[in-house]
Amino acid sequence: MVAPSLRARVRAGMIEEIKTVARRHLDTDGANLSLRAVARDLGMVSSAIYRYFPSRDDLLTALILEAYDALGDAVEAADAAADQADLRGRWLAACRAARAWALAHPAEYALLYGSPVPGYAAPDDTVAPAQRPPVTLVGILRDGLATGRLAPPGEDLSEPLRGDVAELVGLLGMDVPPALLARGMAGWTQLFGLISFELFGRINRALPHRDEYFDHQIGLMADLVGLP
Repeated sequence: MVAPSLRARVRAGMIEEIKTVARRHLDTDGANLSLRAVARDLGMVSSAIYRYFPSRDDLLTALILEAYDALGDAVEAADAAADQADLRGRWLAACRAARAWALAHPAEYALLYGSPVPGYAAPDDTVAPAQRPPVTLVGILRDGLATGRLAPPGEDLSEPLRGDVAELVGLLGMDVPPALLARGMAGWTQLFGLISFELFGRINRALPHRDEYFDHQIGLMADLVGLP
């Protein structure tokens, strides 16, 4: 394997410095990034930064991809570390890992799940990283079906919804009955709703025992999905 050239190493290092400063701006200014402000903090002329990121959107995309991958790493690692035969334990571990990552990286979480950034449209290459947490949760359901420890729900879906969910089944690449995937999606949206309400201050004056409340709620979602 050929080692990167000095020029390539210097460029890679500069890109990392730019992203580090940009993440600091996320902490203070939210997603309202300014390439000029980032360049100023780095001691660069504003035109120089465009050699690394041609636009604000390119820099935002780089930060979004890194954040999705970091969140995906945390969720997947928590699932892998749990007893694979304990479906409920895996579900709870994955949900707790998502919350822990969000609380440790609030600015990055807000970039992913907060208000849309005006004028920014995420490119297609953000789709796969964004799917990693829900794919992990759906993988738990798939494993439960495969081992006979999880039964698909008996209810049927309306025709339009069944078609939509069946399309998602194909997109995720997992053979899961649409009715079960719909329940899993309820758990997924509940998970990020819980995290967002906590992180964005929606329950500041209530529920001081946040860990216990969170565990109670994700347990209810595990019940809904049918995890033993």
